[in-house]
Amino acid sequence: MGVLSVLFIVVGLCVFEVVSSIDNAVINAEVLGTMSEKGKKWFLLYGILFAVFIVRGLLPWVIVWATNTSLGPIGALTATFSNDPHIKESFETSTPILMLGGGVFLLFLFLHWLFIEDKNFGLPVEEFFVKHGSWYYAIVSVLLVVIVALALKYNSILALSAVIGSSAFFITDGFKKNAEANEQQLLSKKSDMSDISKILYLEIIDATFSIDGVLGAFAFTTSVPLIILGNGLGAIVVRQLTMGNIENIKKYVFLKNGAMYSILCLGMVMILEGFKVEIPEYITPLVTILIIIFFFLKSKKYVSN
Repeated sequence: MGVLSVLFIVVGLCVFEVVSSIDNAVINAEVLGTMSEKGKKWFLLYGILFAVFIVRGLLPWVIVWATNTSLGPIGALTATFSNDPHIKESFETSTPILMLGGGVFLLFLFLHWLFIEDKNFGLPVEEFFVKHGSWYYAIVSVLLVVIVALALKYNSILALSAVIGSSAFFITDGFKKNAEANEQQLLSKKSDMSDISKILYLEIIDATFSIDGVLGAFAFTTSVPLIILGNGLGAIVVRQLTMGNIENIKKYVFLKNGAMYSILCLGMVMILEGFKVEIPEYITPLVTILIIIFFFLKSKKYVSN
Protein backbone atom coordinates (compact mmCIF):
# COMPACT_ATOMS: atom_id res chain seq x y z
CA MET A 1 0.00 0.00 0.00
CA GLY A 2 1.63 3.24 -1.18
CA VAL A 3 1.69 6.59 0.61
CA LEU A 4 -0.86 8.16 -1.76
CA SER A 5 -3.20 5.21 -1.30
CA VAL A 6 -2.94 5.50 2.49
CA LEU A 7 -3.56 9.27 2.35
CA PHE A 8 -6.57 8.79 0.08
CA ILE A 9 -8.07 6.21 2.43
CA VAL A 10 -7.49 8.34 5.55
CA VAL A 11 -9.05 11.42 3.90
CA GLY A 12 -12.04 9.35 2.78
CA LEU A 13 -12.48 7.91 6.28
CA CYS A 14 -12.24 11.36 7.85
CA VAL A 15 -14.81 12.90 5.48
CA PHE A 16 -17.19 9.98 5.95
CA GLU A 17 -16.87 10.12 9.75
CA VAL A 18 -17.59 13.86 9.83
CA VAL A 19 -20.63 13.75 7.57
CA SER A 20 -22.11 10.59 9.10
CA SER A 21 -21.81 12.17 12.58
CA ILE A 22 -23.79 15.34 11.82
CA ASP A 23 -26.90 14.12 13.67
CA ASN A 24 -24.78 13.21 16.67
CA ALA A 25 -23.07 16.61 16.59
CA VAL A 26 -26.45 18.40 16.57
CA ILE A 27 -27.62 16.46 19.65
CA ASN A 28 -24.32 17.19 21.38
CA ALA A 29 -24.53 20.91 20.60
CA GLU A 30 -28.12 21.22 21.86
CA VAL A 31 -27.35 19.42 25.13
CA LEU A 32 -24.12 21.39 25.61
CA GLY A 33 -26.21 24.55 25.41
CA THR A 34 -27.76 23.57 28.77
CA MET A 35 -24.37 23.04 30.46
CA SER A 36 -21.89 25.31 32.22
CA GLU A 37 -18.65 26.47 30.57
CA LYS A 38 -16.71 24.07 32.76
CA GLY A 39 -18.94 21.18 31.66
CA LYS A 40 -18.43 22.10 28.00
CA LYS A 41 -14.63 22.07 28.43
CA TRP A 42 -14.80 18.69 30.16
CA PHE A 43 -16.85 17.31 27.28
CA LEU A 44 -14.42 18.64 24.69
CA LEU A 45 -11.38 17.19 26.49
CA TYR A 46 -12.63 13.87 27.83
CA GLY A 47 -15.14 13.43 25.02
CA ILE A 48 -12.34 13.43 22.46
CA LEU A 49 -10.29 10.99 24.54
CA PHE A 50 -13.27 8.65 24.83
CA ALA A 51 -14.45 9.01 21.22
CA VAL A 52 -11.03 8.62 19.60
CA PHE A 53 -9.07 6.27 21.82
CA ILE A 54 -11.79 4.08 23.32
CA VAL A 55 -14.76 3.91 20.91
CA ARG A 56 -13.03 4.43 17.55
CA GLY A 57 -9.83 2.85 18.79
CA LEU A 58 -11.06 -0.28 20.53
CA LEU A 59 -14.20 -1.05 18.49
CA PRO A 60 -12.58 -1.82 15.09
CA TRP A 61 -9.84 -3.78 16.83
CA VAL A 62 -12.41 -5.80 18.83
CA ILE A 63 -14.47 -6.46 15.68
CA VAL A 64 -11.45 -7.86 13.80
CA TRP A 65 -10.40 -9.91 16.82
CA ALA A 66 -13.94 -11.25 17.36
CA THR A 67 -14.23 -12.42 13.74
CA ASN A 68 -10.92 -14.26 14.00
CA THR A 69 -9.84 -15.07 17.55
CA SER A 70 -6.93 -17.16 16.27
CA LEU A 71 -5.09 -13.95 15.34
CA GLY A 72 -4.78 -12.88 18.96
CA PRO A 73 -4.95 -9.21 20.05
CA ILE A 74 -1.68 -8.12 18.41
CA GLY A 75 -2.36 -10.07 15.22
CA ALA A 76 -5.80 -8.45 14.90
CA LEU A 77 -4.19 -5.02 15.11
CA THR A 78 -1.38 -5.64 12.63
CA ALA A 79 -2.91 -8.31 10.37
CA THR A 80 -2.92 -6.20 7.18
CA PHE A 81 0.74 -5.23 7.66
CA SER A 82 2.00 -8.63 8.79
CA ASN A 83 4.37 -10.72 6.67
CA ASP A 84 3.48 -13.88 8.58
CA PRO A 85 1.78 -16.20 6.02
CA HIS A 86 -0.29 -17.86 8.77
CA ILE A 87 -1.74 -14.52 9.91
CA LYS A 88 -2.38 -13.41 6.32
CA GLU A 89 -4.18 -16.64 5.46
CA SER A 90 -6.22 -16.57 8.65
CA PHE A 91 -7.19 -12.92 8.13
CA GLU A 92 -8.18 -13.45 4.49
CA THR A 93 -10.40 -16.36 5.56
CA SER A 94 -12.25 -14.30 8.19
CA THR A 95 -12.58 -11.07 6.17
CA PRO A 96 -15.72 -12.14 4.19
CA ILE A 97 -17.50 -12.87 7.50
CA LEU A 98 -16.76 -9.37 8.77
CA MET A 99 -17.66 -7.77 5.45
CA LEU A 100 -21.03 -9.46 4.97
CA GLY A 101 -22.22 -8.75 8.51
CA GLY A 102 -21.15 -5.11 8.30
CA GLY A 103 -22.62 -4.75 4.82
CA VAL A 104 -26.04 -6.01 5.92
CA PHE A 105 -25.97 -3.58 8.86
CA LEU A 106 -25.23 -0.62 6.58
CA LEU A 107 -27.77 -1.66 3.92
CA PHE A 108 -30.54 -1.91 6.54
CA LEU A 109 -29.46 1.44 7.98
CA PHE A 110 -29.78 3.13 4.57
CA LEU A 111 -33.16 1.54 3.82
CA HIS A 112 -34.50 2.59 7.25
CA TRP A 113 -33.52 6.18 6.46
CA LEU A 114 -34.94 5.98 2.94
CA PHE A 115 -38.33 4.53 3.90
CA ILE A 116 -39.01 5.71 7.44
CA GLU A 117 -36.98 8.69 8.67
CA ASP A 118 -38.00 12.32 8.18
CA LYS A 119 -35.69 14.06 5.76
CA ASN A 120 -35.14 16.93 3.38
CA PHE A 121 -35.69 15.44 -0.07
CA GLY A 122 -32.34 15.65 -1.84
CA LEU A 123 -33.54 13.53 -4.78
CA PRO A 124 -37.11 13.35 -6.17
CA VAL A 125 -37.33 9.57 -5.69
CA GLU A 126 -36.94 9.88 -1.90
CA GLU A 127 -40.50 11.21 -1.50
CA PHE A 128 -41.87 8.08 -3.21
CA PHE A 129 -40.13 5.78 -0.72
CA VAL A 130 -41.33 7.78 2.30
CA LYS A 131 -44.93 7.49 1.06
CA HIS A 132 -44.46 3.71 0.97
CA GLY A 133 -42.63 3.43 4.29
CA SER A 134 -44.80 0.51 5.41
CA TRP A 135 -42.92 -1.67 2.94
CA TYR A 136 -39.62 -1.26 4.82
CA TYR A 137 -39.86 -4.32 7.08
CA ALA A 138 -41.10 -6.57 4.28
CA ILE A 139 -38.25 -5.51 2.00
CA VAL A 140 -35.45 -5.95 4.56
CA SER A 141 -36.90 -9.33 5.59
CA VAL A 142 -36.86 -10.58 2.00
CA LEU A 143 -33.36 -9.16 1.44
CA LEU A 144 -32.08 -10.94 4.54
CA VAL A 145 -33.56 -14.26 3.38
CA VAL A 146 -31.94 -13.86 -0.06
CA ILE A 147 -28.53 -12.90 1.39
CA VAL A 148 -28.57 -15.76 3.90
CA ALA A 149 -29.59 -18.25 1.20
CA LEU A 150 -26.70 -17.12 -1.00
CA ALA A 151 -24.28 -17.19 1.94
CA LEU A 152 -25.26 -20.76 2.83
CA LYS A 153 -23.84 -21.84 -0.52
CA TYR A 154 -20.42 -20.79 0.86
CA ASN A 155 -20.67 -21.75 4.54
CA SER A 156 -22.99 -21.48 7.52
CA ILE A 157 -20.73 -19.04 9.41
CA LEU A 158 -20.99 -16.54 6.56
CA ALA A 159 -24.79 -16.84 6.69
CA LEU A 160 -24.72 -16.35 10.47
CA SER A 161 -22.71 -13.13 10.04
CA ALA A 162 -25.53 -11.70 7.87
CA VAL A 163 -28.06 -12.48 10.61
CA ILE A 164 -25.78 -10.93 13.24
CA GLY A 165 -25.44 -7.81 11.08
CA SER A 166 -29.23 -7.43 10.87
CA SER A 167 -29.63 -8.04 14.62
CA ALA A 168 -26.94 -5.46 15.41
CA PHE A 169 -28.80 -2.90 13.29
CA PHE A 170 -32.12 -3.35 15.08
CA ILE A 171 -30.44 -3.29 18.52
CA THR A 172 -28.58 -0.04 17.82
CA ASP A 173 -31.67 1.45 16.17
CA GLY A 174 -33.52 0.86 19.43
CA PHE A 175 -30.79 2.67 21.38
CA LYS A 176 -30.93 5.61 18.95
CA LYS A 177 -34.71 5.92 19.26
CA ASN A 178 -34.38 5.90 23.04
CA ALA A 179 -31.68 8.60 22.87
CA GLU A 180 -33.89 10.80 20.69
CA ALA A 181 -36.83 10.31 23.06
CA ASN A 182 -34.71 11.33 26.07
CA GLU A 183 -33.13 14.33 24.33
CA GLN A 184 -36.05 16.61 25.20
CA GLN A 185 -35.66 15.75 28.87
CA LEU A 186 -31.99 16.69 28.72
CA LEU A 187 -32.85 19.99 27.05
CA SER A 188 -35.56 20.83 29.55
CA LYS A 189 -34.76 23.57 32.05
CA LYS A 190 -36.49 21.41 34.64
CA SER A 191 -33.94 18.64 34.16
CA ASP A 192 -32.04 17.95 37.36
CA MET A 193 -29.21 16.07 35.62
CA SER A 194 -25.72 17.27 36.50
CA ASP A 195 -23.16 18.23 33.84
CA ILE A 196 -21.26 15.00 34.55
CA SER A 197 -24.42 12.93 33.99
CA LYS A 198 -25.10 14.76 30.72
CA ILE A 199 -21.52 14.16 29.54
CA LEU A 200 -21.79 10.45 30.33
CA TYR A 201 -25.11 10.29 28.49
CA LEU A 202 -23.62 12.03 25.45
CA GLU A 203 -20.75 9.54 25.41
CA ILE A 204 -23.23 6.65 25.40
CA ILE A 205 -25.05 8.26 22.47
CA ASP A 206 -21.72 8.80 20.68
CA ALA A 207 -20.77 5.15 21.13
CA THR A 208 -24.10 4.08 19.62
CA PHE A 209 -23.87 6.47 16.66
CA SER A 210 -20.20 5.61 16.04
CA ILE A 211 -20.99 1.99 15.14
CA ASP A 212 -22.19 3.14 11.70
CA GLY A 213 -18.91 4.92 11.01
CA VAL A 214 -16.72 2.12 12.33
CA LEU A 215 -18.45 -0.59 10.30
CA GLY A 216 -18.46 1.62 7.20
CA ALA A 217 -14.73 2.14 7.65
CA PHE A 218 -14.08 -1.51 6.83
CA ALA A 219 -15.30 -0.84 3.30
CA PHE A 220 -12.37 1.59 2.95
CA THR A 221 -9.74 -0.66 4.50
CA THR A 222 -9.34 -3.63 6.81
CA SER A 223 -6.29 -2.01 8.42
CA VAL A 224 -7.21 -1.22 12.04
CA PRO A 225 -4.47 1.45 12.45
CA LEU A 226 -5.74 3.34 9.38
CA ILE A 227 -9.34 3.09 10.59
CA ILE A 228 -8.33 4.47 13.99
CA LEU A 229 -6.41 7.32 12.34
CA GLY A 230 -9.12 8.30 9.82
CA ASN A 231 -12.09 7.94 12.15
CA GLY A 232 -10.17 9.55 15.01
CA LEU A 233 -9.38 12.64 12.95
CA GLY A 234 -13.02 12.81 11.88
CA ALA A 235 -14.18 12.57 15.51
CA ILE A 236 -11.91 15.47 16.49
CA VAL A 237 -13.34 17.60 13.64
CA VAL A 238 -16.89 16.76 14.75
CA ARG A 239 -16.11 17.86 18.33
CA GLN A 240 -14.78 21.19 17.05
CA LEU A 241 -17.90 21.70 14.92
CA THR A 242 -20.05 20.87 17.93
CA MET A 243 -18.43 23.61 20.00
CA GLY A 244 -18.44 26.40 17.44
CA ASN A 245 -20.08 26.05 14.03
CA ILE A 246 -23.03 23.70 14.40
CA GLU A 247 -25.62 26.32 13.35
CA ASN A 248 -23.77 26.88 10.09
CA ILE A 249 -23.49 23.14 9.52
CA LYS A 250 -27.24 22.68 10.09
CA LYS A 251 -27.89 25.01 7.13
CA TYR A 252 -26.42 22.40 4.80
CA VAL A 253 -29.61 20.39 4.84
CA PHE A 254 -28.60 17.67 2.38
CA LEU A 255 -25.38 16.54 4.09
CA LYS A 256 -27.33 13.77 5.83
CA ASN A 257 -28.53 12.59 2.43
CA GLY A 258 -24.93 12.44 1.27
CA ALA A 259 -23.95 10.43 4.33
CA MET A 260 -26.74 7.93 3.76
CA TYR A 261 -26.02 7.40 0.06
CA SER A 262 -22.38 6.90 1.02
CA ILE A 263 -23.54 4.28 3.52
CA LEU A 264 -25.50 2.54 0.76
CA CYS A 265 -22.38 2.36 -1.41
CA LEU A 266 -20.23 1.17 1.47
CA GLY A 267 -22.79 -1.46 2.40
CA MET A 268 -22.95 -2.79 -1.17
CA VAL A 269 -19.15 -2.90 -1.41
CA MET A 270 -18.94 -4.86 1.85
CA ILE A 271 -21.65 -7.32 0.79
CA LEU A 272 -19.88 -7.93 -2.52
CA GLU A 273 -16.56 -8.44 -0.74
CA GLY A 274 -18.36 -10.78 1.67
CA PHE A 275 -19.08 -12.94 -1.38
CA LYS A 276 -15.42 -12.59 -2.40
CA VAL A 277 -15.96 -10.09 -5.22
CA GLU A 278 -12.81 -7.96 -5.30
CA ILE A 279 -13.34 -4.18 -5.39
CA PRO A 280 -10.33 -1.89 -6.12
CA GLU A 281 -9.30 -0.11 -2.92
CA TYR A 282 -9.56 3.38 -4.45
CA ILE A 283 -13.25 2.94 -5.40
CA THR A 284 -14.71 3.34 -1.90
CA PRO A 285 -13.01 6.61 -0.87
CA LEU A 286 -13.46 8.06 -4.37
CA VAL A 287 -17.20 7.34 -4.52
CA THR A 288 -17.71 8.54 -0.94
CA ILE A 289 -15.95 11.86 -1.54
CA LEU A 290 -17.83 12.44 -4.83
CA ILE A 291 -21.21 11.77 -3.18
CA ILE A 292 -20.45 14.11 -0.28
CA ILE A 293 -19.27 16.86 -2.66
CA PHE A 294 -22.47 16.51 -4.73
CA PHE A 295 -24.77 16.91 -1.73
CA PHE A 296 -22.58 19.64 -0.21
CA LEU A 297 -22.89 21.70 -3.39
CA LYS A 298 -26.62 20.96 -3.51
CA SER A 299 -26.92 22.19 0.09
CA LYS A 300 -24.86 25.29 -0.66
CA LYS A 301 -27.15 26.13 -3.58
CA TYR A 302 -30.18 25.63 -1.31
CA VAL A 303 -28.74 28.01 1.33
CA SER A 304 -27.95 30.72 -1.23
CA ASN A 305 -31.50 30.67 -2.71
